[in-house]
Amino acid sequence: MRNIIALVLTFGAAGPALAAGDSFFSLENTNFVVLLAFLLFIGILFYMKVPGKLGGMLDSRAEGIKSELDEARALREEAQTILASYERKQKEVQEQADRIVTSAREEAAKAAEQAKADLKLSIERRIAAAEDQIASAEASAVKDVRDQAVLIAVATAREVIAKQMTAAEGNKLIDSAIAEVDAKLH
Repeated sequence: MRNIIALVLTFGAAGPALAAGDSFFSLENTNFVVLLAFLLFIGILFYMKVPGKLGGMLDSRAEGIKSELDEARALREEAQTILASYERKQKEVQEQADRIVTSAREEAAKAAEQAKADLKLSIERRIAAAEDQIASAEASAVKDVRDQAVLIAVATAREVIAKQMTAAEGNKLIDSAIAEVDAKLH
């Protein structure tokens, strides 16, 4: 098919040369000599199978381009697969990070609540300890006052008795004073 197209083009190009002069088929006609040289050149090209070689070279080049395109498509699909994989991994990592942040916030809130409760218990314990110390100090002060009152009462009673009374009456008065002091303090 290629050979027929080449011949048609060759003879179609010779049309203007036929209109150039008297006798076209003479070696004196330059157009005829050029036509013969051109046909000889085309013939040598066909004899050497140049169109087939050119076609083969073009076909091999086309195959090379096709294989490169196929390889590029494969690489593109692989890149898209890898990109999708990384996007999935990135999404999973983001979800995991969100869960970690949420968990950390919840743990921080729980820790804050626990710290508040611990502080409240500590304050209550300190208040109770202070109240116990106050009660103990109050009881100690009352005991000291009682002891001092007893000592004063005994000393006063001794003086009064020593001045005014006999030993029998003194003993009777001491017993009644002790009973009275004991009744008032308890």
